Amino acid sequence: MIRIIMIYDQVQAGQGTKDDRMVPLNATKEVIGPAVMMKPYLKEMDAKVIATLIAGTGTYEANSDEVGRKMCAMVKKLNADVVICGPSFNYHDYSAMCAEIADRIQQDTKIPAFAAMADENADVIDHYKDKITIVKTPKKGEGGLNEALKNICRTAKELAENTEK
Repeated sequence: MIRIIMIYDQVQAGQGTKDDRMVPLNATKEVIGPAVMMKPYLKEMDAKVIATLIAGTGTYEANSDEVGRKMCAMVKKLNADVVICGPSFNYHDYSAMCAEIADRIQQDTKIPAFAAMADENADVIDHYKDKITIVKTPKKGEGGLNEALKNICRTAKELAENTEK
C-alpha cells in the first residue's frame, strides 16, 4: 500500500476562503478536499491518503521556513511514500507554496514530492520545472479535472515505486 500525504491551503482544505490566508499549520487524518474525488483512482493503484497537512497561504508566506521545516518533520514522522502538494489549480499563491514545499520535502527528507497546478502559473512552473515534478491540472472550474486527478495518482504511484527507502 502506497502511503500518501496531501498538502493543501485553507481553501482546498475547506478551512476558509482565499481571504482567510492566516489559517495556522494543522493536519488531519481525514480524506478531504480533492483527495475525496481521487479515492477511486488511489484504490486502483493500491494507495491511500494517510494525512493532509494544511497551512494558509499567508501563514506560509509569513513563516515559510518554520512551516516548511514542520511539514518536513511531519512527513518523516508519518513515514509517507510520496507527498502530493495541491492540486492548486490556477491559484498563484497556493501554487508557489506547493512548488516550494515539494522542493523542500525532496531535499530535506528524500521522500518524493510533487506539485499539481494549472498552466496559468507559468512563472512558478518555469522556476521549478527542473527541480520538481509538476502535474498539470485545469484551472478551477474548467473541464478535464477527472483526467488530471488520475494523472496525479499515476504520478504518485510512479514516484513512490521508484524511490528506495
